[in-house]
Amino acid sequence: MENQLEIISQNADTFIGKDELGEKIAKGKKLRVKLGVDPTRPDLTFGHMVVFNKLRQFQDLGHDAVLIIGDYTACVGDPSGRSVARPILTPEEVSKNAETYLEQAFKILNREKTEVHYNSEWLSKMTFADTLDLARKMTVARMLERDDFAKRYAENTPISIVEFLYPLMQGYDSVMVESDVELGGTDQLFNNLVGRDLQREAGMSPQAVLTMPLLVGLDGTKKMSKSYGNYIAFNDSPKDMFGKIMSVSDDTMWTYYKYLMLYGDSVIERLKTEHPMAAKKKLACLLVAMFYGMEAGRAELENFEKVFSKNEIPESMSEFHWDSLSSGKDDETLVNLISATSIFPSKKEIRRLIEQGAIKMDSQKVGDPFLSLQRPEKPIVIQAGKRVFFRILP
Repeated sequence: MENQLEIISQNADTFIGKDELGEKIAKGKKLRVKLGVDPTRPDLTFGHMVVFNKLRQFQDLGHDAVLIIGDYTACVGDPSGRSVARPILTPEEVSKNAETYLEQAFKILNREKTEVHYNSEWLSKMTFADTLDLARKMTVARMLERDDFAKRYAENTPISIVEFLYPLMQGYDSVMVESDVELGGTDQLFNNLVGRDLQREAGMSPQAVLTMPLLVGLDGTKKMSKSYGNYIAFNDSPKDMFGKIMSVSDDTMWTYYKYLMLYGDSVIERLKTEHPMAAKKKLACLLVAMFYGMEAGRAELENFEKVFSKNEIPESMSEFHWDSLSSGKDDETLVNLISATSIFPSKKEIRRLIEQGAIKMDSQKVGDPFLSLQRPEKPIVIQAGKRVFFRILP
């Protein structure tokens, strides 16, 4: 029991109900461990990986993972940590986002040991009377104990009744799946405790609540979030995943070793005796391997070293035919050619890169965005910044 609790507690921020959980483990109970994710966007990120790793640890200890896809709660929007209400998603948008969630989740979780539910299974069947009954179990004063709600109320920022219902909906999920443990980030503590209260009122043994720290994003300051654009997605290509990891600060790198690779403090201290660049390459290689296999991780490491350490041009890159970029014309400006690849979000961004000397054509810097190019007789290699290469074919 003590060994299990030590593993379960690894990296946790808050662990409520630890003693009761220890008693269940001591009696040989197979725990039902709940994790809910709302499909508000199509991709899971490395921020999600922190709690998915914890759920996988429970699976490896022989317990049951209960993964809830919050297709119903996503239509409301989790107010946790928000200064304003979330944008409303349509059921169609939520359904589309949910399509890829399971395949992404099973890159970390054991598919055979995961019980999956969509919370529309029970929430969509509730009558208005059922909703009123659920709402009676929570007071406005209790809701205003939440920091985000209290702050918004003090600033006269609107809070809808629907947002008040969200923690109750999430808590009701715990009643329906009879969870023994609920996992979440630190911003989910209030919601998870509501589930504990609702289970107690239903005459059930209240779930333990275990929250994990929020992973810092690529900027090294804000939490990793799709809203902030500082994230690494499960579905990122090996190249993008490797490059993004290599872009983080040294301090952030050690955080990733701890929460994504689950390395202990003693191992991290040994890694700190290496050159930071070597340790970062190792991290990037291992994380790419986690999603795409070790061969892919080593290939990206080799490609990175070619480009950055030896200033070589990578063998593999995207290719575009001249006619597809120039609409069949025999001459075209550099900025229009690059824009036609759709690699960059705007011509303004491309012009900025060219003017800053960040664009090379066949290894030579170009400074004029309106440079006119003729249909080439042989392939041209364009390099944009340190990581982007593509080839224009005749």
